[in-house]
Amino acid sequence: MQSMMKQMQKMQERIAEVQSMLEGKTVTGESGGGMVKVTVNGKQRIVKIEIENEVVKPEEKDMLEDLIAAAVNQAMERSAAMAQEEMQKATGDMIPNIPGLNLPGM
Repeated sequence: MQSMMKQMQKMQERIAEVQSMLEGKTVTGESGGGMVKVTVNGKQRIVKIEIENEVVKPEEKDMLEDLIAAAVNQAMERSAAMAQEEMQKATGDMIPNIPGLNLPGM
């Protein structure tokens, strides 16, 4: 039992380390052939939005909004995948891969 408790404590420490590290890792989603780029960190926070000048036209506001939404969604998906991958690396085989089991930061 004591061994199991030590293992759980070690796993909790690894998870905390990964969660801290994820804040500094970023991924970027793009749309419109790279005309709109959104960078998100591993904590799923938007850290940067880049928009090329040629898409900033008042008459094309709806298209720009769609491009931003598409880039944000892509970046969020990549961020979630990155976080899950990093968490799996950190916990190794300590946590079984159970469908529907979502631990914080995973």
